[in-house]
Amino acid sequence: MSIFLFVLMALALILVAIIRFNIHPFLALFVGAILYGLSTGMSTDLIVKSISDGFGGVLGRIGLLILFGVIIGTFLEKTGGAFVIAQQVLNWIGKKFVMLGMMITGYILSIPVFGDSAFIMLNPINKSLSFKGKLPFLATTVALTLGITATHSLVPPTPGPIAAAGILGADLGMIIFYGLIISAVGLVPCYFYCKYYLSRFHLEPVFAVAEGEAVKKKYPSLGKSFLPVIIPLVLIVLASVAAYPTRPFGEDNLFTHVILFAGNPIIALLIGVLLSFSLPEKFDVQLLSASGWFGEALLIAAPVILITGAGGVFGKMLENSGIADHVGASLLRGNYSLLLPFFMGFSLKSAQGSSTVALVTTASIMLPLMVTLGLDSEQMKVLTVLSIGAGAIAVSHANDSFFWAMTQLTGMDIKKGYISHSVGTVILSLTAMGLILLIANFG
Repeated sequence: MSIFLFVLMALALILVAIIRFNIHPFLALFVGAILYGLSTGMSTDLIVKSISDGFGGVLGRIGLLILFGVIIGTFLEKTGGAFVIAQQVLNWIGKKFVMLGMMITGYILSIPVFGDSAFIMLNPINKSLSFKGKLPFLATTVALTLGITATHSLVPPTPGPIAAAGILGADLGMIIFYGLIISAVGLVPCYFYCKYYLSRFHLEPVFAVAEGEAVKKKYPSLGKSFLPVIIPLVLIVLASVAAYPTRPFGEDNLFTHVILFAGNPIIALLIGVLLSFSLPEKFDVQLLSASGWFGEALLIAAPVILITGAGGVFGKMLENSGIADHVGASLLRGNYSLLLPFFMGFSLKSAQGSSTVALVTTASIMLPLMVTLGLDSEQMKVLTVLSIGAGAIAVSHANDSFFWAMTQLTGMDIKKGYISHSVGTVILSLTAMGLILLIANFG
């Protein structure tokens, strides 16, 4: 139990440093990770390796995505393009349904798009929609994050579910079918949680340009405003389809190679950045200088990237301390059938922060236990993967890079992040697992 005590102590230290003493989250996370490594008896070489792998690994995956997403968002905000999109979306769904619209949008986009990328790209639109609709920004933000989280953990082709399905030999089509239903129904209580509880909390959206200044500008057209967002998403979706095991576009042809390259999230968002340069009414190369909009975007992105990297260091330190083995050994002492993979996924997600790591690790631990637990039928394999995914939804907190991207990009303090997004992931996780048990017993 000592390793769990050290985890709790490290988390408490980080939270107290940030909340009580207002220490920058990057420093609190970074130092907290090192102290945790030392307290668990990790070798100095392994601690240094964890720092390097954790920081480099996370930023290698999403560092450029954050940067490119912030650049697109800055150009959309400063040119008024985000307001053009917001106004049109309001016209489509009505002011009364903005919160539901953000949840559904996040739910759909997170199926083919990495969760962090979907949030980064939709955040400027969410800010504008909340401002124009005079809606509680914190509630609409969490509606968006929970919509993204639901499909990220339960619906392939996101990496975690598809890897778990491969490890356990579960039918991918059935996982997609049941995953879509479970994740959608699981969001119902989350919607009411956002609408009736989180609406009480105030969070002011901060824009790169003041609303009063924005209305004086000549807006770009709706089509031009949508391009930096839509084109990257379409490319990423096409790449997901092209990479599907059946290879619908062909195995080895020019079109497939081009789509797989252009649909890589980094390349797709880079294309979005280039398209965002067309938004100003009169383009000036000074906009791309250190003192221009591009430079401002770098200043906005830098702390987000550093904090996200520090969260990666903390997560890798936990992983290299062997916490997965301890969690697995503790949970394997009882026979919980479908509850076992759920609790294991829940514990690993809470302990090290990554839903994908929780899904893959839990599936690997479960593989030799499937026959013993009576989970080796085709339907139970599918439900086992979904149980792991339901567990891997929660709890999203200080060691989750998505948590930090969400709080830092919205100006949300960590306390509000915990009582809104973190609690929301628990509601979603428990609801999804309840549905899975119903399907197992009556399906």
